[in-house]
Amino acid sequence: MLAHMNDQQLMRYGRHILLPEIGIEGQQKFLEATVLIIGLGGLGSPAALYLAASGVGRLLLCDHDTVDLSNLQRQIIHRTAGVGQPKVASAAVTLREINPEVECVPLPLRADEDQLRALVAQADVVLDCSDNFATRYTVNRVCLALRKPLVSGAAIQFEGQVSVFDFRRDEAPCYNCLFPEDSEAAELRCATTGVFAPLVGIVGAMQAGEALKLLAGTDRGLSGRLLTLNALDMAVMRSQLRRDPACAVCAQR
Repeated sequence: MLAHMNDQQLMRYGRHILLPEIGIEGQQKFLEATVLIIGLGGLGSPAALYLAASGVGRLLLCDHDTVDLSNLQRQIIHRTAGVGQPKVASAAVTLREINPEVECVPLPLRADEDQLRALVAQADVVLDCSDNFATRYTVNRVCLALRKPLVSGAAIQFEGQVSVFDFRRDEAPCYNCLFPEDSEAAELRCATTGVFAPLVGIVGAMQAGEALKLLAGTDRGLSGRLLTLNALDMAVMRSQLRRDPACAVCAQR
């Protein structure tokens, strides 16, 4: 396994290689992995930055939006000069500056279910960094159908949450078990309610961390769990998730 990495890579990723939970074998898995990031906004920005810095070999960057001046308060992958550009193009420039070895694939589209199936099929892990329930439900269905691990994050005002749905496991709950699609869940968005800038950095970084642990094969993490964070008083809670036997999405799996 050592022969796969050159001297520069051994130096670049040395702090990961020193970790017994990752080591050379885990780092090699990062280099060979493909990760799909849906949404290059507040959550996708730090997630993509850490995945690129960690040497994930191929990043599929999916977002239909363009960079707006109001994004720059928290979407740290973008720069002032990128205002008006597609977010995926802006993100790819920054990621290549951080790590030119990473293959960044900009996908400037609002993917429908069929397009998502094609993208998810290529990925080893999927990060849902979107900001709306419709996308989250669609991504959940597709990842479940293709048995691909899904790392879901959300942040609004001072409240954040991260969960992992490892659909490689038959007993794994799905996003719909947690938030049923036919429920009265409010569609809050930071465009109208505001969001604390460092919060999205915390949540997005946690998503990247969970993705890397899934790639390395580490059993510890948030699989089947929900972590919630109140950034105002820094209260953290971790809850166990269970499959809903009546779930409209995964009950018949």
